Amino acid sequence: MLTSIAFTRCARRPPACLVGLRTAARALSTAVPTDDRPLAGIKVIDLTRVLAGPLATMMLSDLGAEVIKIESPKYGDDTRSWLPPSAPLPSASSEASYPRPDLPPESAYFLQANRNKRSLTLNLKSREGQDIAKRLVQQADVLVENYVPGKLDKFGLSYSQLSPLNPRLIYCSVTGYGSTGPYASAPGYDVVIEAEAGLMHITGEKEGKPVKVGVAVTDVLTGHYAHSGILAALLKRERTGKGGRVECSLFESQIASLVNIGSNYLISDQEATRWGTSHPSIVPYQVFPTMDSFIMLSAGNDTQFAVLCSPAVLNRPEWASDGRFSTNVRRVEHRSEMVKLIEEVLAEKTTGEWCERLTGKGLPFAPINNIAQTFAHPQAIAREVVEEIEHPRAGKIKLAAPAVSYDGSKMKMYRPPPYLGQHTEEILGELGYGLGEVEQFRKDGVV
Repeated sequence: MLTSIAFTRCARRPPACLVGLRTAARALSTAVPTDDRPLAGIKVIDLTRVLAGPLATMMLSDLGAEVIKIESPKYGDDTRSWLPPSAPLPSASSEASYPRPDLPPESAYFLQANRNKRSLTLNLKSREGQDIAKRLVQQADVLVENYVPGKLDKFGLSYSQLSPLNPRLIYCSVTGYGSTGPYASAPGYDVVIEAEAGLMHITGEKEGKPVKVGVAVTDVLTGHYAHSGILAALLKRERTGKGGRVECSLFESQIASLVNIGSNYLISDQEATRWGTSHPSIVPYQVFPTMDSFIMLSAGNDTQFAVLCSPAVLNRPEWASDGRFSTNVRRVEHRSEMVKLIEEVLAEKTTGEWCERLTGKGLPFAPINNIAQTFAHPQAIAREVVEEIEHPRAGKIKLAAPAVSYDGSKMKMYRPPPYLGQHTEEILGELGYGLGEVEQFRKDGVV
């Protein structure tokens, strides 16, 4: 079982009044038990912003890790300002009823990658801020950062500087291009990496321009690589007793995720191209228009194609014996003819009607759902993919739930995404700082 590092708390004790405030806050935020989660007892310091890093640390928090998100005092995570859309706040007349009315609304972008975390504002450019960060590191199991390589050295917070303070520390760096090589100092942006690392070249219609994926998929992939790398490092620490360095980059994550497309080039020197929703080696396998919208259809083998042609579906049984279409190899050779014929038939009915005819026939198919239809999908409802949680500024908000279940149960959210600096006093109190010291930190711009 994973265990936290042993540490000695600072001799200074927080005032009793601060203890009471923190205890009440913790009782409110941990109504959902987390002691039995896989990473219960693991403490994570989150020095990341935007998506890849925050996603990795959020997934650790889903597993029960305590995540402390360190943010700049004035603006916090960049995505806090990426609005609209945002969670609506109470009316102006009731500002006194929610905390920090001076802050902007909580952006939807920030909310989706920061559940279960606590927020500590800290000016890492100040000596006092660096000292506070180091004190946190002495108690931590994991630190995750996504600064440009070399930046944190200036603050005394690089791996080589922190490892002597805590030899059991797992230090994960999420970068744009990695810590070495000619592009090491370049910042990384999802859409830029999509373009530079092959993904945009293979995304889009065959005769159209390259396009980006609809979500920041390179960030998402990198977050997952970072998450799994950290878990592996924690397991290794259980065997060796030592921490270590984990590094992943958007650039390398994207290249690794080219999977078969990358392998086609490396093995046979075959350059890729855009296919839209089609498959280079299977016909039919693409999105088709219907009378009112679109449907995704696939016949991955000749048996499935025969079912598709049958009277119960497209009612064109003669296609299955037509020499041009009888095998997948022939259908690929006569792709344009095959696609045109299918389009003509599908245009006769609505997507809903075709879905009814296709259901239960053993053929892969799906309507092209928008986002509202996705969340209203009966399977999404059955699997409880949305959770509702009370936010101290925005009231009840809905968020996508963790995608992993354990022992047949979803891992429920136990803390809403924090507002900027929500837990600063609480965390500093846990480190032994008194209210007077915290107030001085505020005056000095440290927190």
